[in-house]
Amino acid sequence: MLLLRGPRRLRPPAPRAPGRGASRPLPPPPQVLCVKLSGRLKCYQAHFYSTVAPPDEVTVSYRHGLPLITLTLPSRNERCQFVVKPMLSTVGSFLQDIQNEDKGIKNAAVFTTDGTEIATSTLMGFLLMNDFKLVINKITYNVQCPKKEKLSSEHTTDLEDMKSLVHRLFTALHLEEFQKKREHHLLEEIDHLKGQLQPLEQMKAKIEARSAAKTSGILWAGLALLSVQGGALAWLTWWVYSWDIMEPVTYFITFGNSMVFFAYFLVTRQDYTYSAIKRRHFLHFFYKKSKQQHFDVVQYNKLKEDLAKANESLSRLRRSLYLRTQVEELNEKN
Repeated sequence: MLLLRGPRRLRPPAPRAPGRGASRPLPPPPQVLCVKLSGRLKCYQAHFYSTVAPPDEVTVSYRHGLPLITLTLPSRNERCQFVVKPMLSTVGSFLQDIQNEDKGIKNAAVFTTDGTEIATSTLMGFLLMNDFKLVINKITYNVQCPKKEKLSSEHTTDLEDMKSLVHRLFTALHLEEFQKKREHHLLEEIDHLKGQLQPLEQMKAKIEARSAAKTSGILWAGLALLSVQGGALAWLTWWVYSWDIMEPVTYFITFGNSMVFFAYFLVTRQDYTYSAIKRRHFLHFFYKKSKQQHFDVVQYNKLKEDLAKANESLSRLRRSLYLRTQVEELNEKN
């Protein structure tokens, strides 16, 4: 507090004798200001206000044009920042980075504000356009994304074109590296599938051998029955009865066989051919033996399909690498 005291009275100077300097006016008397501090100093304390986010809050900020997501790791109880590349990073890669940073995170997912789960293939640039929910170990964090100023349609179109151009340039520059990584990944996948198929292939070979043996036995038994039937008809025709008696018998036998063939078609919806009968009996014995040997046919078929797809992808990738090499050689020659 400032106090102002009144003017201090000073003695006027003695009058001078009249002369040259008598006509000069005298200066006004000076005033002295005295400053005094009143009150207790300890009562005047400064108050500091913090703008730091709470330790359990997930925040999104921008630094050097890139989104910066800050969250608390549950195991170490420490704040950690993750830099996100909007056009390259996906929700799945972001969640994987969180789990790699803290091994105590068992599950993590991202949902919209209305509770709809967001796919892991979604780009982070689209995710950061709106608010979302981050679930880590069954704990939900409401994340508020800073709103950007709306740009004009013309400026937005130019910006999107620039982003697309940068993305294409990045893809072109890193295409060879990506193809090599893809080839290495496909080779590892093929080796893994072959390792899973090896015991199943051995079991399948044994079941096929037994099923083929039983099918062949049934076919030979059918040939034996037809031979016995022909021999019996010949014996009855030439040694017991005459042809006049056996002719209607053979006619009804042939008609009965035709009825059996037609009934086979109605039941199986297949023509009565020897190859179809052999295949049908083989599959019957194969599935019967598979159940007995606990051979999973569905898993075996799925592994075979995955192996075929992996081999096809590898052949296409190597074909593209070969064509790229040929083009580079031609360019060097030219």
